Amino acid sequence: MSKPTDLVQGTLDLLILKTLTLEPMHGWGIAQRIRQVSKEVLQVHQGALYPALHRLEQNGWIKAKWGESENNRRAKFYLLTAAGRKYLEREEANWHRLSTAIGLVLEMS
Repeated sequence: MSKPTDLVQGTLDLLILKTLTLEPMHGWGIAQRIRQVSKEVLQVHQGALYPALHRLEQNGWIKAKWGESENNRRAKFYLLTAAGRKYLEREEANWHRLSTAIGLVLEMS
């Protein structure tokens, strides 16, 4: 059986981008939101999160700004760009198409 943190390749990027549609967030906040919304099933570790954030920033899908976190610490906050929003829309459509197709195969008798 797979571990709860095993994600289909590319899914982490989609989850991060979707999380950032709500508001700009720092890395720890993104990981916490994904964990909370998934009812503790998905746990994103720093070793996967920060390389993904860096990759998304390099692609121009998110931007980073330094700010102050809720506990008065300096933190990098990430926000979704217009290009990131467009990419997210395409990837969400692809995800829904793929998950529907997989569901159909799994329901075969």
